[in-house]
Amino acid sequence: MASEISPQIHLKTPTFKPEDKDVETTKGSERKASSRRYSLLRKRNPKSLHLAEEPIPQRWAAAHDVVHGSFAHTSTTPRGSLDSRALKVSPGPSPRVSMSHLQLEHLLQVADSDLDGYGLEESRDGFFDASFIRPLQRNHEELMSKASETLPDAFRKKNHPLSLRRFLPQQLREAKAFFRRISTSRAGIRLLKTFLGFFITYIICLIPASRNWLGRYNYIVVVSAIVNHPGRAVGSQLDGTILTILGTVAGLGWGSLALYVSTSTVTARFGYGGILATFLVIFAGLIGWLRCVFIRLYQAVLCAGIAIVYTCLADTSQSVGWKKVFDYGIPWVLGQTVCLVIAILVFPDAGSRSLALALHGSLNTTRAGLMFPSPEMPFLKRKLAWEFVNISQAVRDFTLDFTVSRFLPDDLVLIRNLIQGVIRSILAIAPDTTLFADFDPLVELASEQDTKNLQPTLHHERAKRTICQTLKEPTRLLVDAMIASIMRVDQTILLIGGQTVARNESHLLSQTLDNLRIAKEAFDSADALLVAHPHLSSDYAKSADVIRLFLFVHPVRQTVDKVEALVAKVLEMQRAKRKWRIRAPSYPFSKAIMRTNAQVRHDRGGLTAGFYFRSKRQLDRAMAELQSSAYIPAARHAAGGQGLKDAREQPQVIGEYQKEQEYDHGKSSDKAPFRYRAWEVLHRLQGFESRFAFKVTLVTTLLSVPAWLPQSRGWWNDNESWWTVVTVWAMMHPRVGGTFQDLAVRTFCAAIGAIWGGLAYAADNGNPYVMAVFAAVYMIPMLYRFSQSSHPRSGIVGCLSFTVISLSAYTQDGYPSIVTIAWTRGVAFIVGLVAALTVNWVLWPFVARHELRKSLSSMMLHSAILYRGVIAKYIYYTKGEEPSPKDIARSEMLEGRLREGFVRMRQLMELTRHEMRLRAPFDPLPYSALITACESFFEHLVQVRQSSLYFQPNMLASDPAAIASLTIPRRDAVAVILLNLYVLACALRADKPVPRYLPSAAVARRRLLDCMDVVEAEQAQRLEVDAKEKEKGKGKEKEEGEGTGHKEGKGRRWADVYQYAFSSALADIVDNLQEMQRYTKEVCGEVGWESDGLVG
Repeated sequence: MASEISPQIHLKTPTFKPEDKDVETTKGSERKASSRRYSLLRKRNPKSLHLAEEPIPQRWAAAHDVVHGSFAHTSTTPRGSLDSRALKVSPGPSPRVSMSHLQLEHLLQVADSDLDGYGLEESRDGFFDASFIRPLQRNHEELMSKASETLPDAFRKKNHPLSLRRFLPQQLREAKAFFRRISTSRAGIRLLKTFLGFFITYIICLIPASRNWLGRYNYIVVVSAIVNHPGRAVGSQLDGTILTILGTVAGLGWGSLALYVSTSTVTARFGYGGILATFLVIFAGLIGWLRCVFIRLYQAVLCAGIAIVYTCLADTSQSVGWKKVFDYGIPWVLGQTVCLVIAILVFPDAGSRSLALALHGSLNTTRAGLMFPSPEMPFLKRKLAWEFVNISQAVRDFTLDFTVSRFLPDDLVLIRNLIQGVIRSILAIAPDTTLFADFDPLVELASEQDTKNLQPTLHHERAKRTICQTLKEPTRLLVDAMIASIMRVDQTILLIGGQTVARNESHLLSQTLDNLRIAKEAFDSADALLVAHPHLSSDYAKSADVIRLFLFVHPVRQTVDKVEALVAKVLEMQRAKRKWRIRAPSYPFSKAIMRTNAQVRHDRGGLTAGFYFRSKRQLDRAMAELQSSAYIPAARHAAGGQGLKDAREQPQVIGEYQKEQEYDHGKSSDKAPFRYRAWEVLHRLQGFESRFAFKVTLVTTLLSVPAWLPQSRGWWNDNESWWTVVTVWAMMHPRVGGTFQDLAVRTFCAAIGAIWGGLAYAADNGNPYVMAVFAAVYMIPMLYRFSQSSHPRSGIVGCLSFTVISLSAYTQDGYPSIVTIAWTRGVAFIVGLVAALTVNWVLWPFVARHELRKSLSSMMLHSAILYRGVIAKYIYYTKGEEPSPKDIARSEMLEGRLREGFVRMRQLMELTRHEMRLRAPFDPLPYSALITACESFFEHLVQVRQSSLYFQPNMLASDPAAIASLTIPRRDAVAVILLNLYVLACALRADKPVPRYLPSAAVARRRLLDCMDVVEAEQAQRLEVDAKEKEKGKGKEKEEGEGTGHKEGKGRRWADVYQYAFSSALADIVDNLQEMQRYTKEVCGEVGWESDGLVG
């Protein structure tokens, strides 16, 4: 008979609650829809396997015939079913669990959370149980409306950078801002110094005696003054002078060697072009690679490139006059000398001003963050995060160069850490305006006359009023004291930095510190009275409003300690009364070679992209250290003839962490060290450094070919066309290629510089006084654009174009004609611009919107790594592995890296406004909302870590049975979030649609809460029994505990408050994950079913 039974395939599908339909009707409609769906699919593919759907009763009856496989009976079954129907009859859930359930309700509206697991759970190491529910419907208009509230300020402006209609009004506004800034701020002094460096050297070239002494290329002295202009600090100017001279010497030296080899023999003279090209290719590739790797050498590398191009391409011939080298080197050194003298004598900037202003800005923003309530709190938090990053950059810049200051580098590092600690504490504050609200006293009179059913609500209301009445004034005084303290600290730091303040009240800093301590003691006294207050009953933790009040006042109290430490440190610096001294660079050389000062970063261009890629590289390196070890799951022992039953009866074996084999072989093993090193070198050659070196070598070599051909060498030398190659070298950027708008603006600046230079000579036939006036009128705004605006590369090409054309015409007395000189050299600059941007567009282009999508993918993976680390280190740790101060410091460092990452991502998103698209304008709304959701996920994860420090998350660690019953739900809750983040990150990285169904983190979280509810209820019953047994010794314990009652009560309250914050943050993480799913689907799309078109 067994042979007559045909095999059947049973469909085990999850059930869903019907929505607004009768049960029988729903079943019938579903059955009809299913049959219609299967028939349509059958018609589409007749060869498909037909799966007979079972009736509903047979489906449940078949539950007993489920093949267990790797599944085992759940460890929580002896305690009672995890089915929510069974949990409803268990003891009442804790307030924390209840509030978390409420937070998850809107995510489980269409889900049947009673999915039957048949009492089984996944027992294999490295696997987990996933629950799939019907995804919530996405309303595109509602999502975009919500996303519009997250846009940065740049996207809220009506003047789009690519709008032609608003182009002229925008230029007018920028002109007004230019005049206002140079007349009311330090920008005017910096522009004056920059202009003096240019104008003095320009006048030197206009004097006939000095012009003849400097030679044909006398304008090199002006080019030298433009490249390393004196509008910077003295230390930066000295550093730039040394680097530019060394770079020029290196370029001239290598070029001289190339000239010597190319003319050493008769055979070499016939092939001098090939020899010069070989030397140029080698040197261009080397300095192109150094330009990307060692940012500190940027000025030296830039000047070396200009020098080698001049040596190999200017006045090319088969005979060499070595005076050519001195005609370039002497003017360059003279220009650097003039600029260094101006930087030292004219309004010298010792280097501490920029630091003091950066600290001033961060303290101002910090003070604004303490003004509660603030209607712009979300944007204020973004500004705080920006200041958190900016202050680190300011301190780093101070320690990179020589400075004259009263600040000690070690003190500045401590000040930076203390200010960042204050900002970190402010970001943890959740303002609750209820604390400062006025209550109606009439409601309190009716509290004794209500029914018993309303008593809990009234108790909570009374507790909330009691907290507000007790802590309202102490909290307000505490906040005011912190604001006053930060303001005094700001004034003191400005005075130490040599800046003037509105009112000299720094002598009140000690008094301010005393006032802060008095306010803190008053708050602590009020807090002590609140603990013993009769209206604050023991069940206050059941009220979410009461808990939110405590979650507001407790972080405020913690912020006071940070502010107090900051004030004490600044007061110590003030009392030290240090004198002005020269401070040598103190930043480690291995790190300093990778960084440069603020002015060089600005002049280099591509500031936003540079910051983004550096932040991304640092974050990737930091996260790689966290995941340097791979988890190897334990192998299953069911093979080798053992049955599944025997495999299930074996004890569970947990895997272990091992180093990745590839990393181990390359670093600590002798198996293949040479192969790994070879792979490492070849892999590095695939990076952006080698790509840029290849691009710049390719373009410069191809554009240099006319200089070595006999048929084109004449016009090349006469028109000084080597400036085409110089323009390519100066305009190409390792990271940013430029947009069409950049090409248009830079071409316009080069053309207007050529035209204005020709007009300067033609106005009075080369009158030096007229040319000086023309130079002053044109170069003041152009130098400002190069040295201080956000468009430095268009500014420098405009400056070089005017300088070369006007002084070339003056040196050659207008021969052959001023029109010829202007258009030939102007075309040389334009050709170099077009070539540089075209190659950057074609070969490995930089597209901001693509980088933004990839950065979101990386940030999701980093958030997953951080989530895994927080869960392992701060929540589910074993005895003896509690988080140490070193772990906390490392976590704060990683969190700082991630905060900087979000700041750079928003800056990167602003670059998308300048990119043109042929399909449609780029929509930043889903990207902005996705960044905000990811950042909210991160902030809630920080809240989880901080809250776990104030209570014991692993509260059931002493009960092995409890640990065993919660291991599987904990694993599933964590693994679901990690898998969701990984899938979303991969979809963004590959730009592929997101699967429609993803494992539900809300269901996994709810199951974990249900399990915790059961376990905690049983533990509470055991504790109640133990308390009755110890009731006899109650009197003695009371006598011993009288002195510590306040401390224990306060500790219990902190534990309750932060336990609520801990659970609430974990529930919010699930909500943020849901938001990330929605907006990732808006960005990448969603995978659809093949039958959607047929059924619909």
